[in-house]
Amino acid sequence: MISAISSWAEHLRFPKLLLLTAGLFLADLAIPDFIPFVDEILLALATIILGRMRRPKGAPPAAQAPR
Repeated sequence: MISAISSWAEHLRFPKLLLLTAGLFLADLAIPDFIPFVDEILLALATIILGRMRRPKGAPPAAQAPR
């Protein structure tokens, strides 16, 4: 079940994916254990969101703090 939801969510774009994750998180906070394995689903969705975040092509590299 989790892999089916993860593979479906991989095709969503960032705004819809973020809304899905936020809605599922709020539902989990309001009604604990409402959906079985909701924590694993949230972890998979968060992983997909972080994987889709990319730095713009023209952005300079991150500066390191002086030592």
